[in-house]
Amino acid sequence: AAWQDTLDLLHGTVAQQRLAKAMDPRPAHIVLTGSGSSIYIGECLAPLLQSGLGIPVQAIAAGTLLTHWRSVLPPGPGLLISLARSGDSPESAAVVNLLLAEAPAWRHLAITCNAEGKLATHYRNEPRMTALVLDERTNDRSLVMTSSFTNLLLGGLGLLLRTHSGLEARTVEIASANAQAMFETHADAIAALAERDLHSAVYLGSGPAFGAAREGALKMLEMTGGKVITLAETFLGLRHGPMSFIHPHTVIVAMLSADPSVHAYECDLLRELSRKRLGMAKLVVGHSIPGDVLAPGDVAIQTLASASNPDVPVVLAGVVVAQL
Repeated sequence: AAWQDTLDLLHGTVAQQRLAKAMDPRPAHIVLTGSGSSIYIGECLAPLLQSGLGIPVQAIAAGTLLTHWRSVLPPGPGLLISLARSGDSPESAAVVNLLLAEAPAWRHLAITCNAEGKLATHYRNEPRMTALVLDERTNDRSLVMTSSFTNLLLGGLGLLLRTHSGLEARTVEIASANAQAMFETHADAIAALAERDLHSAVYLGSGPAFGAAREGALKMLEMTGGKVITLAETFLGLRHGPMSFIHPHTVIVAMLSADPSVHAYECDLLRELSRKRLGMAKLVVGHSIPGDVLAPGDVAIQTLASASNPDVPVVLAGVVVAQL
């Protein structure tokens, strides 16, 4: 329900004006920043925005910008997008303050869930700063980000609304249907897998889904107090050493791409894991999951695909599965 609210907000006059202001004049570079889960949102968004806008886009953690901005920030003029649930973390305002002073050619857009946070309130008189505040319901009160993560992701995609890659209502409808099916149909299977004797978990994602994999790994590590150790990796990167992380008590969470060519590489890797009998079980989420990538005890969550923005439902589904 919140995803639809965010889409409606993005189509509203106020949000359209603020996003247009942030993109005028057209920046030479876009940098997405945040801390913890927020930077993983940026990692999901970067390839989607770069593909849709035709502008170089990268995600750089707020802590890295704070300590090494001179060596990692591309030459201006550019747009820095700060992603934040509360907008009150120490790094959030510190990075904006630093770059307003030291990199004056950069403009700033804050996307936040908290109307009372520093990012939403402290810079109202700064012409280089624009704030987009999402619905209050997305401002999670939990220790970890859940609704905040996915709605900030959709909020960032608002930059595509006026492009040929614009975020379509049908895409959000499909993503919502996928999530609802997980809650109604797959939650028990996911819970049963989580209740097994797992000691470690590997999260796999390619392209924009790698940020979702990183978020999943953080969630499991954080919410088990480090009892379950985790690894986030790309499908193809797993072969180059990290596969040694997988033991008989390891759960593998795989988020399949909507791109057929990428999907083929990913499924080949899953077949290798089954052939080598690596891991305790696989939890595979995506569209068109081949039966031969699954072994006994694995869980498959088939999702609906969208013709436009095909990666968006994939990433959102991966995040929801990982959070559950």
